[in-house]
Amino acid sequence: MTEKRPTLTLKPKAPTADTRRGRNDRTGSGPARPGGASGKGKPGQQGGKPASSATPSANPRGPGGTPPRGTQRIEPAPHDGGYAQPRDARPAQSRDEGPRLRHSYEVKAPVQLDYRPDLRPDALAFALLGAASSLARVRTGMALPQALAEVFEAWDAPPQARGAMQDIAYRAMRQLGRSGILLGMMTSKAPEPPMLAGLLECALALLDLPEGSEPPYEAFTVVDQAVGAAAAHPDFAHAKAMVNAVLRRFLREREQLLAAALRDAVAQWNYPQWWIDAVQSAYPDDWQGILAAGNRQPPLTLRVNRRKTDVESYLNTLAAAGMDAVQVGPSAVRLAQAVNVTQIPGFFDGLVSVQDAGAQLAAPLLDVRDGMRVLDACAAPGGKSGHILECADVDLTALDADARRLVRVEQNLQRLGLSATVRAGAAEATDWWDGRPYDRILADVPCTASGIVRRHPDIRWLRRKSDTHQLATLSSKILDNLWQMLRPDGKLLFVTCSLWPQESEAQAAAFAVRHGAVRLDAPGQLLPRSGVGQDHDGLFYALFHKAGA
Repeated sequence: MTEKRPTLTLKPKAPTADTRRGRNDRTGSGPARPGGASGKGKPGQQGGKPASSATPSANPRGPGGTPPRGTQRIEPAPHDGGYAQPRDARPAQSRDEGPRLRHSYEVKAPVQLDYRPDLRPDALAFALLGAASSLARVRTGMALPQALAEVFEAWDAPPQARGAMQDIAYRAMRQLGRSGILLGMMTSKAPEPPMLAGLLECALALLDLPEGSEPPYEAFTVVDQAVGAAAAHPDFAHAKAMVNAVLRRFLREREQLLAAALRDAVAQWNYPQWWIDAVQSAYPDDWQGILAAGNRQPPLTLRVNRRKTDVESYLNTLAAAGMDAVQVGPSAVRLAQAVNVTQIPGFFDGLVSVQDAGAQLAAPLLDVRDGMRVLDACAAPGGKSGHILECADVDLTALDADARRLVRVEQNLQRLGLSATVRAGAAEATDWWDGRPYDRILADVPCTASGIVRRHPDIRWLRRKSDTHQLATLSSKILDNLWQMLRPDGKLLFVTCSLWPQESEAQAAAFAVRHGAVRLDAPGQLLPRSGVGQDHDGLFYALFHKAGA
């Protein structure tokens, strides 16, 4: 017997009155079924042909309101990738948890995600397939940075290919809602395996660019290389004709398809519907700007290490290297064009660190002074720890529950020429504490990371609506636990990178009531901003003072 492979058919043009009449005249049957061909066929063959000119479906979610394929709810994996994952990650059942794929009931062979294609590493097809493999891993719940790292290692990808894979994967994540609905309009069922769906989504992300963006590749090149990528993988080489037909149909009918797709909010904004609803509810006057900011590519912002140089001197260093930059904060410099850290002057000498302008507010708010005992709870990857030590000579403890991520803390401090006590431990526990109180505590607590989606576009697809409550409960325990470690007359700075009030303002207000904490002046909720002036992630700051004994 031949191996049974999943098949995928294209949605043909809906029959017109004339074609229905002609069919009825030939067969003597009743009216033709809406939607055209059934899509059935022999395994490994397409069950229908692409229509030469079809009007997009008025219901981009599919027959009966079925959600599109590319925007399904992706279940979280264990904590990884630099942002918090809920501890109780059960599959969500509610429809507002985000669109899901339609199921295919055919028996499927295991997907070979680590299969290295016989393609030139400098070919776009190689990068497309690597990015598609990363998207397939994200669909299992893996964070995108970790998924890319696995592909880089499994495929032994050279630096140039790694950069191309990463660029395409991040573009695809930012366009995933629209791409999924477009695929739902052009195909009869979910592209299988998931890596094939990822390949189509990556190609569509290169063809369907945000307004005002310059295309990185010619359209015909994208189609040609996507077909080549499909042909190079044994799991879906049989689908290369389908890949060609879908992408060429999009190019032919772009305006019609996009007009129909954009009637759906998920396609318009590229977020799950529950996320869009939550932003509208929390920020009725700003929700559109918030969603739009999360879809823009973030800038590369640096923090100047004032122990080694100053902003003016470093701007001159950049100018000498032919790099345009502007000062956007007391120690913050934003590059006009993002580059790899290996190209940043003085990076490996500790002159600068990569850190968002909004995140650079934390250390100055703590008001640290020489000789103080300071705790940076939930410290990894160490950006704020380094900034605190740049501000004053303090006795710093950098704490994190993930011992693996503490390696990054140590590496960053070593690069900056700074030192701290780096300790593995849970911020909601006390087994790591020596009993001596701290003068200052930075509590950058676990959260949904909803304020940094422009840097981590996979978060919106990994999160569930219920995660907010779970993480807010954990954060509350952490704050209560850390408060007992703060000496009288000390200060605690509560920080989250969340937009949800339950994790930020409501949490801060409840904490102040529980402990009688005095709330000092702090920025509160910073909404994500992207522009010439302010340009920062969405962060929340609340500063508390503990009354003296």
